[in-house]
Amino acid sequence: MVDTTQSLPPLQRLGFLKGAWGMTLVLLALVALFDPAQFPPTLIFTAEALLGTAPFIAFAVLAVAYLKASGAESLLARAFEGNPARMVVMAALLGGISPFCSCEVIPFIAALLAVGAPLGAVMAFWLASPLMDPAMFAITSGTLGFDFALAKTFAAVGLGLFGGFTVMALARTPIFNDPLRPQPAKGSCCSSAKPFSGEPVWKFWQDADRRASFNETALSNALFLVKWLTLAYVVEALMLTYVPAEWIAGVLGGDGVTPILLGALVGAPAYLNGYAAVPLIDALLAQGMTQGAAMSFVIAGGVSCIPAAIAVWALVKPRVFAAYLGFALVGAVLAGMAWQFVA
Repeated sequence: MVDTTQSLPPLQRLGFLKGAWGMTLVLLALVALFDPAQFPPTLIFTAEALLGTAPFIAFAVLAVAYLKASGAESLLARAFEGNPARMVVMAALLGGISPFCSCEVIPFIAALLAVGAPLGAVMAFWLASPLMDPAMFAITSGTLGFDFALAKTFAAVGLGLFGGFTVMALARTPIFNDPLRPQPAKGSCCSSAKPFSGEPVWKFWQDADRRASFNETALSNALFLVKWLTLAYVVEALMLTYVPAEWIAGVLGGDGVTPILLGALVGAPAYLNGYAAVPLIDALLAQGMTQGAAMSFVIAGGVSCIPAAIAVWALVKPRVFAAYLGFALVGAVLAGMAWQFVA
């Protein structure tokens, strides 16, 4: 048998370096090469952080898999029925706790828009959904504390309400009139676990297809969380070692609105994903970042991160997409100011 690996182009042979695992290996290799003495402490820090977060990872994985296998996602559709104002409220509340990832939202939102669901309710769900879910709450609680996780949940729902009611009030204006693209883009990075419709089946283990969905969803989410948290903890270790605390405190510390605004502006383009951001925020807080700037960072970054932004861009016209980003920035600053006052 011919060894096909010998004929692969050099860049293709390095395909294993792509993604979170590849970035982790590259960072560790650079540490081993340029600062060998720091390599063991970096590994120890990463391993201890992962072990400390393991119970929260396990809870998050099992909770999301249960919701998927039981078909509880089908309950979300009920938020888009009835009075428009009630729809906005329900969509924001359910968006803040739904187990959808950003790419799973695409077909769900596309179907709602196609059947005429009001854009205000859809926008409320869209803004709240990427910010919080059962897995995110567990990981955030384990690293940043229950209070921060709860405050972020309230901020997610509040942002959804802000965007949803604003769109509802301006629904007849040129900005939000005829919002859909002619042919929404398709594609997904999610697990291919079978979706279930109709009434939830809470005792899912009695059905073979639902058991298979539970297993696939649990494995997919476990691998996703572990790979991104490993990368994030490596980056956190390097930040604590090499980034001067005085620099962070000087840029994102202090009083007033400026650190909060900077947190939102930096968070929007710098965000990898919500799970990887949690340990990074932990490191930034340890180096002098204010609580308000941390909240504005996670809110602006969560809504505008690449997966969430692509989900919106794929379905709506640029003017609606610009409004989506505007809601994210304004809501992030307001959430940061509120948390700075309370914390």
